Amino acid sequence: MSASTITAEAIRGNLLEFLGKRAKTEWDPEQDLFASGSFSSLFALELVMHLESAFGIAIGPDELKLEHFRTVGAVTDLVSRIRGRE
Repeated sequence: MSASTITAEAIRGNLLEFLGKRAKTEWDPEQDLFASGSFSSLFALELVMHLESAFGIAIGPDELKLEHFRTVGAVTDLVSRIRGRE
């Protein structure tokens, strides 16, 4: 994806696809990813690596808060904010 074509919808779609493959289930964008019991702290690391690779961003220590990764909506907002700064 080029930088100009990455919309919040594209980020959300990418995340839902990644989660679906990882957990072998469909996710609601506002479903709590960690409360489901499907994901662990290791998954959080995999998710950060996926986001950095897929969207060409660097997630800094200030962004590594559970609230930024709890739902697909929260992750989409985080990626959009970081991309807006770059």
